[in-house]
Amino acid sequence: MDDVAASTVEPAQRPIELILLRQLASYLDMPIFVVDAEGRLVYYNEPAEPLLGMRFDEVGMMETADWLAAFRPGEEAGAVLPADQVPLLVALRERRPVHRELWISGLDGIRRPIGATALPLVGQGGVRLGAVAIFWEEPKA
Repeated sequence: MDDVAASTVEPAQRPIELILLRQLASYLDMPIFVVDAEGRLVYYNEPAEPLLGMRFDEVGMMETADWLAAFRPGEEAGAVLPADQVPLLVALRERRPVHRELWISGLDGIRRPIGATALPLVGQGGVRLGAVAIFWEEPKA
């Protein structure tokens, strides 16, 4: 993938909570996807890599529009969800947990059914930090 301008943001310039969440996610044995307050992908962990079709180290940070286009979250029939219905972006915008079953396309070209639970990340003083999604592959019907 092409370098994205956001990928030049050094980890030390991100809120400490996102840095710590990335560290925690690296120890969890479930797929985790983290976005910052602007919706930019800042990290996904190793268990997410098989479902997303590529290692995070090869992808790096991505702007919202880029990761939406790359992973195409949508319906089984192939219709792409509008951004305002993607669980991670709903959690970010509305500051509430969201769960949904949907389909994604991995960067390996394979379309997979997933369940996703997204949670907003809110810091001290109500500062919006981003959102995190925990997801898993659903059995195909």
